[in-house]
Amino acid sequence: MREQLQPVVAQIRSAKAQLDRLSEQIEALVGQEKIPIGLGALTISLLDGEVCDWQRFSHRKAVGSYTGCCPSEHSSGGVQRFGAIDRHGNKHVRVLLVEAVWRLLRWQPNWHARCKYLQKLNHGASLKKKMAVALARQLAIDIWRWRTGRATAAELGWALSTSQG
Repeated sequence: MREQLQPVVAQIRSAKAQLDRLSEQIEALVGQEKIPIGLGALTISLLDGEVCDWQRFSHRKAVGSYTGCCPSEHSSGGVQRFGAIDRHGNKHVRVLLVEAVWRLLRWQPNWHARCKYLQKLNHGASLKKKMAVALARQLAIDIWRWRTGRATAAELGWALSTSQG
């Protein structure tokens, strides 16, 4: 059995080495830029690659809509009802943002969005997941503001670190 698995193990090791090399190349795109602790060079590089140009968004609603983290709406007359997220945005960006939110909640205690929603985050798991999606939308807007120079990291409550890329 061990002899039969040796080629598979060699392929797995080769794929892992190639994945590590590619990750290093992607992280190198950020260079020695200062990035928020918890986001990481790989996440920032992948987000920049998916968005291409943060300047193309003229306002924060456009950024939120691009992520697909906006609530669907069922309104009639004077009644306004919001439902689940519409998922009409970039799936890769949405996944990266939700993963980044969980890291930022741990590593950025002064992040303005964390402070705003801290009470709701202490409730059950279901509400915590909904809040993670809401925070992902806010994170996309915050990254847009940071990358376009509309806000500094300090204004957003982020501590910065030089990337290790």
